[in-house]
Amino acid sequence: MVVLNLAYTAPINPSGAAPALTQDQVWAGLKLKAVRPQEFVPAIATCEIVSEETLESGYKVVRNVTFVPNSNIKGDGAPVKEICYHYAPNRVDFHQEDGSIINNIISEGPDEQLFLTYSFAWQHPGVSKESEEAHKLKETHQRVAKMAVDKSIVTLRRLVTDGEI
Repeated sequence: MVVLNLAYTAPINPSGAAPALTQDQVWAGLKLKAVRPQEFVPAIATCEIVSEETLESGYKVVRNVTFVPNSNIKGDGAPVKEICYHYAPNRVDFHQEDGSIINNIISEGPDEQLFLTYSFAWQHPGVSKESEEAHKLKETHQRVAKMAVDKSIVTLRRLVTDGEI
């Protein structure tokens, strides 16, 4: 089995981006992303919410997502159960049944600039660590990570502009 650990970070408010997003707006968007992920991540085809509950440590959403066929992400079109834990005001963790974990993190950098990072620990049972398949999966996951962060920021900005956040 191989575990592919990777991450991608982008500035939320690069020079010239309008409107500038606040941490509260980005956090509201990440909460929406847990229940409407296909708007944020084009590799996700569908999402069914199984349950939602408030916890002492935050908020929990259980969902079944399907990934776009042939995206080489997970599930081969079959639903993937994810448990999403919200830790206000800056992190959502997505735990999949196979042990894979995805983290969405809002962080602050120099001059109070905001960044969005998606970190992944993708577990691939049956894939050898040094295999060509592992290499291809890593390339695919890295490309999808960049796309997911970039598309999420675009969606966050649209939701703010449209008054949904």
